Amino acid sequence: MVPGQHFDWSVVDRVATITLNRPERKNPLTFESYKELTDTFRAIADANDVRAVVITGAGGNFCSGGDVHEIIGPLVAMKERGDTDGLLRFTRMTGDLVKAMRAVPQPIVAAIDGICAGAGAILAMASDLRIGTPRSKVGFLFVRVGLSGADMGACALLPRIIGQGRASELLYTGRFMDGVEAERWGFYNKLSEPDAVLADATALARSLATGPTLAHAMTKRCLHAEWDMSIDKAIEAEAVAQAQCMNTQDFVRAYRAFVDKRAPEFEGN
Repeated sequence: MVPGQHFDWSVVDRVATITLNRPERKNPLTFESYKELTDTFRAIADANDVRAVVITGAGGNFCSGGDVHEIIGPLVAMKERGDTDGLLRFTRMTGDLVKAMRAVPQPIVAAIDGICAGAGAILAMASDLRIGTPRSKVGFLFVRVGLSGADMGACALLPRIIGQGRASELLYTGRFMDGVEAERWGFYNKLSEPDAVLADATALARSLATGPTLAHAMTKRCLHAEWDMSIDKAIEAEAVAQAQCMNTQDFVRAYRAFVDKRAPEFEGN
């Protein structure tokens, strides 16, 4: 895989790092970068050398959302010429990025500093784990440009992370929350200092990458699928999932390592 126009890409110790890299504009997204990121996550799903993913931004900011000039302006022009099909193609295209992030079996860790706004906040939300900084600012700003908070799955995913009432407040008001509030509300899993946030996120991702790959993928799949299941159906789904994990060599390796009083070495099969 190669870096796209708007992000850098590297793989070290089975951890892929995606760095949004337009720091002069606080790393905004464009029509092209949406597609590049979607294609990248779809490719990651089949990348045997990648067991966890870190997504971050360059220059002290995560992502400022959709580029005002390269996205918002063209969308207004579509509206003015009555291109409703074009508007729907765009919103479906942005949603495809979240679908791709949720579909990859590897856990995604977001390292968030500075501005994390609009579609940038969605990228953070769509990740599995989030590490932020006290100075970071997270905002779902859609209402500020006359749009609803129902964007890229926010009305479904954000309440799962921070609860219905808090999600409603952020989506209705479009206000920013700082890092301390984001951690207190459960949006961040932890806070790090700005000069350590990427290293901490990478260390977390590396620890996940050394774990049982198929079991992590199963956990992610079940977390996503069971939200709209009854408890009884979820218990049955997890019975099937766990039996499949018990049928892996990693399960045997973990047992033998326990008996031998050593750390297991998982191989992903």
